[in-house]
Amino acid sequence: MINISDTALDRIKSTLAEQENPDLFLRVGVNPGGCSGFSYAMGFDDQESDRDVFMEVSGLKVVVDKSDLRYLNGLKIDFEETGMSGGFTIDNPNAIASCGCGQSFKMRDEEGRPEVCE
Repeated sequence: MINISDTALDRIKSTLAEQENPDLFLRVGVNPGGCSGFSYAMGFDDQESDRDVFMEVSGLKVVVDKSDLRYLNGLKIDFEETGMSGGFTIDNPNAIASCGCGQSFKMRDEEGRPEVCE
């Protein structure tokens, strides 16, 4: 299960409403790489596959590839305003370490592909 704060939901839904494709949904995933070994992937998609798991979070369709579920179960997505900008933050209870940017994490039993952050 993925949890999304009300602030993040509002931001995601308003961005979705601006798109001209009513079939779009939020896709959340994991890619090998990043400072700590794995990096988060989050974006809009309209292509579904038989490898996808679907969930609804407060009326928002969220899709995760089955192979990424073990990395993302319990994930919390928030949106924080900071001064004149803002951004999404991710809290992952499965990660044993995260890099300073918050977009990369390390798992206990898997190293991923750590890269040097620039």
